[in-house]
Amino acid sequence: MPSINSSGMGGYKGGGSSGGSSYSPNAAVINTGGSSDSSRLQQETKDILDAISDIQQFYVIEEMGQEIPGEFLTLKGSLSYFKIGAKSGMIEGVMLALLLPVVDFYLLPFILKSPGLILKIIFGFIPYMPVIINTFLCAYVGRYYVGNITRKAINSLFSGRMMVLIAKSFMVYVFYKILTGLSTPERIWSLAQHANKNAEVIYYSYMTMLPHIMPVATRCSILILVAAILPYGSVFIIDLWRRSKIKRNHARISGKS
Repeated sequence: MPSINSSGMGGYKGGGSSGGSSYSPNAAVINTGGSSDSSRLQQETKDILDAISDIQQFYVIEEMGQEIPGEFLTLKGSLSYFKIGAKSGMIEGVMLALLLPVVDFYLLPFILKSPGLILKIIFGFIPYMPVIINTFLCAYVGRYYVGNITRKAINSLFSGRMMVLIAKSFMVYVFYKILTGLSTPERIWSLAQHANKNAEVIYYSYMTMLPHIMPVATRCSILILVAAILPYGSVFIIDLWRRSKIKRNHARISGKS
């Protein structure tokens, strides 16, 4: 199995056909001898896919029975995962905030006008795709929530993403709530007059959309909240199921079932 030590030396010891052991110098090595070496892996982590790849490596090592010292994931390393999660949440939230008004308040009602059900579903999902994809990626990572290092890494990654998405959900709802509250006919007409000959078209178009703004904003905020909470929820459920399975197996082996 992969060997970890403080001197930077390690290898793989496996049983051969004769029952002995062999040593492979090509096995994975994690050096925990110094802070600069131990944080090297985290420093190279740049995005959520890199973070998931790191967590998969930690999982393989810990699942094989190799204990990684808790100090291997330094404070800087944990902060790195937190920043990656926060960056992911920020990108998802910004794309949703930018694409949602374009699709729901311009593309569907004015460009496509009366689209078929399939087109409406396809274009309706476009703003939510980054959130949906990354949410399922994070939920998939939940299966690696087993060892000390994987737990620390996943907690840091999910915490950063969750905090940003919750803040973004609140901001989206408040922004559209204020916008609709300020959207009186007098104010809208005053602003529309700056468009000169298109003033009436802009005014009536906006007033037509106005009743639909808050339902869309509410749906958007709820989905962002679900995207923030779902990964942690899936991790908790998977971990609870795994612990319950281990307890049942132990009871069966010990004859207490």
